[in-house]
Amino acid sequence: MPRVSAKRQITLPIDQCREVGIGPGDEVRSYVADGRITIVRKMPGAARGFLRHVVGDPTVSDEESLEDALDESTS
Repeated sequence: MPRVSAKRQITLPIDQCREVGIGPGDEVRSYVADGRITIVRKMPGAARGFLRHVVGDPTVSDEESLEDALDESTS
């Protein structure tokens, strides 16, 4: 059974890593939901094309967009 070190490091069991394709040097992400931690291997290009349906408004400058976002976050 893995234990958490003083540096909060965890050694994952090799059989579980092999099962999900995690190898030495791979990048992983961790997420917390419903009181559980989930670890997944980061896949290069996994988000490619994720926002392709979003159409920008060329009449709005970067500065205007930033100001609008900041105004909304302080409201």
